[in-house]
Amino acid sequence: MWNSRTKTDLIIEVWEKLDCESVGAREIAAIETAVEAHFGNSAVDSPMTIARLLADEGAELRHSEIMELHVARFNDQPYAAEFRNIIDVSTFEKAESTIKRSENLRRKFAAENDREGLRLLRELVIKTKDDLTKARGDRMEIPGDSQIRSEIAEWLTIWLQSPEIFEQWIQIRRRSSDFNERFEKTDGEATKEEIAF
Repeated sequence: MWNSRTKTDLIIEVWEKLDCESVGAREIAAIETAVEAHFGNSAVDSPMTIARLLADEGAELRHSEIMELHVARFNDQPYAAEFRNIIDVSTFEKAESTIKRSENLRRKFAAENDREGLRLLRELVIKTKDDLTKARGDRMEIPGDSQIRSEIAEWLTIWLQSPEIFEQWIQIRRRSSDFNERFEKTDGEATKEEIAF
């Protein structure tokens, strides 16, 4: 029925076939059904991820419906408690705490051989990193935020690639002359200010 070979292409193809002016819960559910039928249940992204992709393609979103759907789906998930409030990357200190909490959760899932928990955690951190990277291109960006977002995205990348070494790496990075010149010296309090996200 569908011609797409990738999940992204399928999401866009289903959206185009729905021929709707705006996207809300009904459209997201139809896309999820098509993705699940074509690629399996584990390939289905969250409603917010699908909505972001469609917004990038020019779709007008019915935000309240999508948020309600996302919250309903997230609350139905067995991992909702573990992931609730785990991510906060608004400052360097909060980002570092986020990565430490993520690492503790990763170790717990690994010890329990919980592949689904590991997958969901990785997906959440990748989405956060992608959001930081995309935010760097915003036209309405507050000066200085781009460098902070880029730095935190780099931290998440290091953790995703080598979680075992992150704690040692971050200590070295925070003491490096490059870090201090870019963040401590240029703006005085840049590392303590919250970034708009």
